[in-house]
Amino acid sequence: MPQALQVYAGAAAKARLAERGLRAEDIGLIPAAAGGPKGLILNGLDRFIFGDWLPQSRQTVHLVGASIGAWRMATAALAHRDVADAFNVMAEAYVTQQYDALPGDKRPRPEGVSRRFGEILGEIFQGREADVLAHPRFRLHVVTSRGRAGLLAREGKLRTPLGYLGAFAANAVSRPLLGRFLERVVFSDPRDRLPLRLNDFRSREVHLSRANLRDALLASCSIPFWLQAQHDLPGAPRGAYWDGGITDYHLHLDYRALQSSNAPLVLYPHFQRQVVPGWLDKALKHRHRSTAFLDNVVLLCPSAEWIASLPGAKLPDRNDFIKLDAEERRRRWRIAVAESQRLADEFAALAQRDSVSALPL
Repeated sequence: MPQALQVYAGAAAKARLAERGLRAEDIGLIPAAAGGPKGLILNGLDRFIFGDWLPQSRQTVHLVGASIGAWRMATAALAHRDVADAFNVMAEAYVTQQYDALPGDKRPRPEGVSRRFGEILGEIFQGREADVLAHPRFRLHVVTSRGRAGLLAREGKLRTPLGYLGAFAANAVSRPLLGRFLERVVFSDPRDRLPLRLNDFRSREVHLSRANLRDALLASCSIPFWLQAQHDLPGAPRGAYWDGGITDYHLHLDYRALQSSNAPLVLYPHFQRQVVPGWLDKALKHRHRSTAFLDNVVLLCPSAEWIASLPGAKLPDRNDFIKLDAEERRRRWRIAVAESQRLADEFAALAQRDSVSALPL
């Protein structure tokens, strides 16, 4: 069978892995990317890392996520005791999503998708917000994209597509120019701020609280035109909030500030090697390259050969909602979740070694 897991690392992380292997006490932060159903392929790694491996250490670990990544990291913070059960519940909730189009419509309306998705999050997190915010070791940070003054300040039938057209054009010229249309808003555990410099893009931090946890997660998952924007979140600036992946698709953040801490490494379970800055950068291949921001990052991702062994020879993706009937989509996605245990098994074996070699990130 093909090797399932590949390990990539920035220069500083690569040297540390060679010197002392993968150690749980070296991890200070775990990012979790947007990417919709692709995130299901990391379920096995999530169960092992948060349930078996990280408990071997005691340091504070920051969890930062966008879109499905935010849901994954909130699940980790919720799972004080039964990690496997929490991630199984999340995977099943994601796999069994069903959104039906109204008669005469080609696809479900955003208001219906938002309503049902909000209900799903409520079923998992409602009444348990305090548990997430009281985790003894984990500090959750939820990334959202807030529309700035102008066309994207509120959602509308005309202003939203026009605003995103302008955002697309601005981003094509320069990523910082996207900040004229959208800003990164991070809802952070009030006990500790996100220990990173967020000066690469227009940003602000607000406190994550019991009152805004579910709303922040829903906003972080609100893909434009697929879900409605979430407006005026409690404790945050007024405005329209969308998917955190728009500004930070794969969280290509400046992680170097951690290098001076006692836990200097970033462990990044990801579904691909490339860490793409924003959703609007997907077609801009020159922005997919690694940068010095990732110097202390250890990235875990599935190999192309192993992906080819999955149903359809690919990762689950959002187009499966359109191309497959519900029964077949769920069947394929459940197989992908089950097969993700291979990634966990190979990571567990690597974590036993005194020295680990990694490909250059």
